[in-house]
Amino acid sequence: MPQIHFLDVTNRDGVQTARTGLSKFGKTMVNFYLGRLGVAQSEIGFPFLFHEVPYVRAQIALAEAGAFGDLRLSGWCRGVAADVEKAARVRAGGTGLAHYNLSISTSDYMIANKFRGRLDRDAIIRETVAAVRAAKAGGARTVGVNAEDGSRTDEGFLTEFALAAKEAGADRVRYCDTIGGETPERIRERFAGLASAVAMPVETHCHNDLGMAVANSVSGALGALEAGQDTWINTCVNGIGERSGNADLLSTILAFRHGFGLEGRAEIGDTIDLGWARRFALWASYAFGQPLPANQVGVGRNAFAHESGIHADGALKDHGNYELYDEATLGPFPDDWHARPGRVVLTGEYGGKAGFRHVMDGLGAEPADEDLAFQLVQLCNAQTGRPLTDDELRLIAAHPRELALLFPDQIS
Repeated sequence: MPQIHFLDVTNRDGVQTARTGLSKFGKTMVNFYLGRLGVAQSEIGFPFLFHEVPYVRAQIALAEAGAFGDLRLSGWCRGVAADVEKAARVRAGGTGLAHYNLSISTSDYMIANKFRGRLDRDAIIRETVAAVRAAKAGGARTVGVNAEDGSRTDEGFLTEFALAAKEAGADRVRYCDTIGGETPERIRERFAGLASAVAMPVETHCHNDLGMAVANSVSGALGALEAGQDTWINTCVNGIGERSGNADLLSTILAFRHGFGLEGRAEIGDTIDLGWARRFALWASYAFGQPLPANQVGVGRNAFAHESGIHADGALKDHGNYELYDEATLGPFPDDWHARPGRVVLTGEYGGKAGFRHVMDGLGAEPADEDLAFQLVQLCNAQTGRPLTDDELRLIAAHPRELALLFPDQIS
């Protein structure tokens, strides 16, 4: 049976959310949590941008050290060969990124109103082919091509675009519902048709402007599966992303695990451990400064709360009466050191060695390099502007040498 894989884009699309932001150390923590969850791939950011280079090097080193488990790291570039070549030169210890997604607009609407005569359909294909070849020549093991505004792209040209990319060495095509106008029935038909025509995996990238990003992701994936192709689903933690957001990671996973009628028709190819779901979601809410809605799927404070007399009575007898899945599968709520009430000694930007050792001892964390870890606690706290969480402190303790690459000019 063809399989579903998850490719999370929090560190690329999610961090572009207006009126919010995430430090480079925060982006590192996203990769840490995705690795713990068992997600297949993280789109870690923009390796051709100067301010991402130290971060990308640190991620490569951390991945090599096993900090992210089996998580694959991918870079996002415009479908421009020069950008790809620049990205391929970013390396840590001789190792570069092995996976790329290359993006270009494909719809006639954007050709007319975004490119405004600079590119036409033929030029879009030429640019994409050159970019794919540059990525493969630079050592990429897999390359995906992104059809930006794919949902408004003519089906014939979309197929032509994907086939040209495939011939150049691309491994899959990303269908982007860039303005969030897709509907489940339509996207399923288009995915089935595209996957059949190009005989390669098709990847969903759905925005939530109509509130249907998760539904469209599930439906599009089913279309590709029915055509006999693997499918990849783009997600963001807590459904963040530009405008109204992207498909929520947890909601999409739960849909395939518990959605009625999907048994035997869809198989997740990643070993997902939802025991990290709450810790990731609540960390992300804290780090992004975006409170979780009370009704956020699985992790909101009301996700398993009952008040109605009928519901309360039924849930007390058997939670399965009014709950689709067991809340215990989502793991524990965080109980971080910095959030303790009453007297507490913290470690951070202005802290000293005594406080640092006190906190690390309390967490049972033995720093691999105490002096370096101490400096990193100060730098990461200064970068994030908020107390560090237990998981952040433990990652610093375990991998100070790799994390030091985040601060190439500041570590003494």
